[in-house]
Amino acid sequence: MNAFRSPLPLTRRRLLVASGAVAIGAAGVSTSAFAAAEFQFKFANNLPPTHPMNVRAKEAADKIAKDSAGRVELLIFPSNQLGADADLLSQLRAGGIDFLTMSGLVASTLVPTAAITGMGFAFKDYASVWQAIDGKLGGYVRGELAKANLMAMPKAWDNGFRQMTSSTRPIRSVDDLKGMKMRVPISPLWTSMFKALDAAPTGIAPPELYSALQTGIVDGQENSLVGIQFTKLNEVQKYCALSNHMWDGYWMLANKRIFEKLPKDIREIVQRNLDAAAVAQRGDVERLGMSSRADLEKLGLRFNEVDKEAFRDRLRKNGFYAEWKGKLGKEAWDTLEAAVGGMG
Repeated sequence: MNAFRSPLPLTRRRLLVASGAVAIGAAGVSTSAFAAAEFQFKFANNLPPTHPMNVRAKEAADKIAKDSAGRVELLIFPSNQLGADADLLSQLRAGGIDFLTMSGLVASTLVPTAAITGMGFAFKDYASVWQAIDGKLGGYVRGELAKANLMAMPKAWDNGFRQMTSSTRPIRSVDDLKGMKMRVPISPLWTSMFKALDAAPTGIAPPELYSALQTGIVDGQENSLVGIQFTKLNEVQKYCALSNHMWDGYWMLANKRIFEKLPKDIREIVQRNLDAAAVAQRGDVERLGMSSRADLEKLGLRFNEVDKEAFRDRLRKNGFYAEWKGKLGKEAWDTLEAAVGGMG
C-alpha cells in the first residue's frame, strides 16, 4: 500500500468551494468525469457539506474515480439526508448504503465495547489519541465491530476534543452541572457520564439539536469547537467551558460481507483513498479547532477554563469508571489503560 502524502491544508475558502461539489454528489449527479461506473457506492453521514470530513471525502471520491479509471463512483449524502444515525446503521447492515461514518460511542448501541475510545478524560492531547487509535486500542475496536459485520477502515476520522456549552449559566466547576439539562448524543456512555457529573442528560439526535437548544428543551450540550461552529450552535448558546472531557472520532464503516466480496483492486483503491482522506481531515480539524475559538468569541460565545481533574475526580467518586470497567470487560479496559495509563 502506498504511503500517505500530505495534501494541501484545508482553508475556509477551499471548504466553501469544495462543499458545493459535495452537495452535487448528494443530489445524485456523478462526482467524477466518467459517464458510467461499474461500482456505485453511497456514503452517508450526519455532518454538513462544509465540514472538513465531507470536503475531504469529496476529494477521496474524485481520487477513487481517477484511480479506478471510472469503475467506481462514490456518492456523498451529508446532513442525515438518508436518515438519522440509527436508521443509517440499519441501512448499512442491510446493504442499503455502502459507507457510513459513525462515532464509536454511537456505534456502541450495537457494539457496546466500541465506546471505549470515548471514555471521559482518557486522552490528554492529540499525540496520545492517534498513538492509541492507530495502535492496539483502535485495532481492538475494529475487531469488535467486525463481529457485528461492520468493517472499519484502518484510519479513523477526527471529530475533535469535546467542550461543554450552556445557555443559562457558565460551567466553571463541576458543581455548575448539577441539575443542568444537557443534551448528549444517543449513547449509553455519554448519558452515564453526565449523570455521574450530576447533570440531567437527554439523548437527542443531531438534526434536532439546534431546535432543542433554541426552545429550551435542554439548556446545554457538548461538542467539538469545530462542530459548534459548523452547526452554528453559538446562536443558541452563551457560554463554553473548555473541558476537553472526551475525544470523539468517526469510524468509516462498511458492510463487511459486501465489501469483502468486491474485487481486490477495488477494495484497495477505496480503502487507500479513504484512509488518506481521513489522515488529511485530522489535520484540518486540529487546525480549525485552534482558530474556531477566536471565531466563536467574535460571534459572542464566552469561554472559560475548568479544572479537568476535578471533573475526573467526580466521575471516580460517583463510580463511573468502575461501572464502565465492569460493562466493557477486562480486555477492553486493559487495552485502554495500556494506551493512556490508569483510569480508575
